[in-house]
Amino acid sequence: MKDNSNITILKEIAELLNEETEMIPMLHGALSKFLNGTNFKTGWIFFINDKGKAELVAHENLPEALQYNECEHLKTGGCWCVSRYRNNELKKASNIIECQRIEAALEANVGDPAGITHHATVPLQSGDERFGILNVASANTVSFSDEELELLESVAFQMGSAIKRIYLTKQEQEIALVQERNRLARDLHDSVNQLLFSVTLTARAGIEMSEQQEIKETFKEIQQLTQSALTEMRALIWQLRPKGLESGLIEAIKAYAEMLNINLTVHVSGVIQFPSRIEETLFRIAQEALNNVRKHAGVQEAALYMNVTPTDILLVIKDEGRGFIIDNELNIPSIGLQSIKDRANAVGGTADIVSEIGKGTELLIRLPY
Repeated sequence: MKDNSNITILKEIAELLNEETEMIPMLHGALSKFLNGTNFKTGWIFFINDKGKAELVAHENLPEALQYNECEHLKTGGCWCVSRYRNNELKKASNIIECQRIEAALEANVGDPAGITHHATVPLQSGDERFGILNVASANTVSFSDEELELLESVAFQMGSAIKRIYLTKQEQEIALVQERNRLARDLHDSVNQLLFSVTLTARAGIEMSEQQEIKETFKEIQQLTQSALTEMRALIWQLRPKGLESGLIEAIKAYAEMLNINLTVHVSGVIQFPSRIEETLFRIAQEALNNVRKHAGVQEAALYMNVTPTDILLVIKDEGRGFIIDNELNIPSIGLQSIKDRANAVGGTADIVSEIGKGTELLIRLPY
């Protein structure tokens, strides 16, 4: 039986988990409240993806030795709990007899360990869906009692349920966003796009029917401006509702380049199979980059290179256009660089750009995979 203090802390954590809508603040808050209300003194959480890659996403009250160099020793080296999790052998809260990562921190003598030598671990999951592990420890404690492990399991169950809830909420938001994009794309296609097309046809008829050269030139200018606006509108509709992703990312990018009248040379190495979020991020970045080529480079040729490794995706888009001077102190919204950086950062990646007047521009995107 759980004592009253344990029941109270579980209720408080449940309330916090139900209120918080952002993942990382939720994990930090729940972990902090759990440590403050129990005999556990420090804790850290790993998210582990389908490929077994572990990421340290939250920690509280870590001793100096484990905080050293941005938690270097917690992030690297062998790890019994992560290995057990990867092999689907970690089913419940367990005492860790020894922890290679803690031992590495102690041997490195990089700070005060505050008596932390061992820890307990428990999987974070909701039903059959697993997310990672929660580790907790106390000073001068080698093994935790069955009651403490039971309490840890209860908290892990609450955290797993909250993680699932947040994931589902984000999925619903993404679906709603896609639906709104599709609606707006349909409205633009059915109204503004058709109107611009009609103006183009009217201008063409005006050119053919007019006998005065000045009037012909005026209609020609109207036709050119309208055609340019029509191209911009079609590009915007593509951005709102990308077509062609069902045929593959590379084919969709090629189709978009063709729509912009850009001759795109593609070089790919590695297997192109990504999660939907990564695929759309790459497509949106490529769209923005190709738009920049059309609007600013002064050329109609570009090259795309994509290299896929087990851990990273490297995307390079380059042109031999007019280039520009990069000033890292200034935002350059006219070429969409900030948008590209924001998209890459949103999935944990980076975006860098190299450009020089008269020598073209090269965009380098690296995303974790």
